[in-house]
Amino acid sequence: MGFISFKPLRLFGLKINPLVCKCVILISIILLFRSLCLSSYSVFNNNLFALDPQIHIEKIHKFLEVPQIVWGLNNQKIAFARACLTARALNRTLLMPSLSSSLFYKEIDLLKPVSFDKIFQFEKFNSLCEGFVRLGRYSEISNTTDVIPMQKGSGRKWTVQIDSDQLREFSKNPYNEYEVIRIIGKNPFLWHDHWPVKDYSKIFECLVLNENISREADKVISKIQEIGISQPYVAVHMRIEKDWMIHCKKLEQRLNVSEICSSKEEIIQRVGNIIGLKAPIFVYVAIADDLLEDSSIMSGWKEGFFPFDKKKLGVFDIYKKHSYLVQSAIDYEVCLRSDVFVGNSFSTFSSLVVLDRTRKMMEMGVDDLCGVGLKWPSYAYNIEGLFKGPRQWATNMSDLSLQAVSYGSTHVTCR
Repeated sequence: MGFISFKPLRLFGLKINPLVCKCVILISIILLFRSLCLSSYSVFNNNLFALDPQIHIEKIHKFLEVPQIVWGLNNQKIAFARACLTARALNRTLLMPSLSSSLFYKEIDLLKPVSFDKIFQFEKFNSLCEGFVRLGRYSEISNTTDVIPMQKGSGRKWTVQIDSDQLREFSKNPYNEYEVIRIIGKNPFLWHDHWPVKDYSKIFECLVLNENISREADKVISKIQEIGISQPYVAVHMRIEKDWMIHCKKLEQRLNVSEICSSKEEIIQRVGNIIGLKAPIFVYVAIADDLLEDSSIMSGWKEGFFPFDKKKLGVFDIYKKHSYLVQSAIDYEVCLRSDVFVGNSFSTFSSLVVLDRTRKMMEMGVDDLCGVGLKWPSYAYNIEGLFKGPRQWATNMSDLSLQAVSYGSTHVTCR
């Protein structure tokens, strides 16, 4: 068999072997394709929105204004984080927004605005998030007329790509020349998500409850420890309220899954089957009492389990003097500090509790977030785990978006 011979080509007076030429062309095509893929990927990974590391957010004197943030506490926390990250993408300071103390998110005229610093610590936020994002006050604006509106779209026509393009457009002149960009349109919770979980986690880490609310949470936890004689306690975010049951059944139909809704009996049974719990076990049941139609949540628990809600614990007076938003904030803190947490993976409240607990375990140097004998294990009672108990749950901190946390998922990292 003879060998194939290649006649050398000449380019700029130099002899080039055709085989070498083909290899160079092939490598060039691969590099070009890789470059295009990375460029496309970065749109969703926020690389295009990354700030120059030399820029310090504190020194930015241009602002982003967002509409009043609405819905439940944890949806509002996500909306606030999304507003912060939008401001970061635009290289601006976020003007301190109004939250909503009311749950009536559909009746706009019934919403009761509450200042951010009535729920969370303003100065503490800026201290913890220094150099990453910054909150500003309206008194910092030098020209109240130097404002340009930024219309946020909605519906199927407003895609992630269109939203990304809009952010890049408004980060440049002539839009960037205005002192204030004012976002108008749907509330921020419905904005598209361009940022990884770790960026959201950083914002949540900077959200420290107002000292008055934190002291109320301390009172509830002290009461738990007093009755439980300092025994470890389990917090169960029991979602069986009438509004949730309507929502979750519709969600199951739309997604064609059966692991979202859980009855009181199923929750109690699965909590009772958690491996490693030793009686006596104190159980704090976190539930929205005003929306509860089943008054029998204290009955049917496994022997050795002692359930308490706000009324049975004797702390209902602490809750009832506050708005729904503050009540939820207190319950969140009680669940966050529990020794064992059990919630629903399609609940924003439960999902953010698990995210915070996962972050704390990682800060402690825990490598196996799904191991045995963890300091702060979490479980999803709506998904069956080992020995008919709830599935162990940890947030995937490497996720490129907050989709699983914002809207729920049956993929809870632990198997």
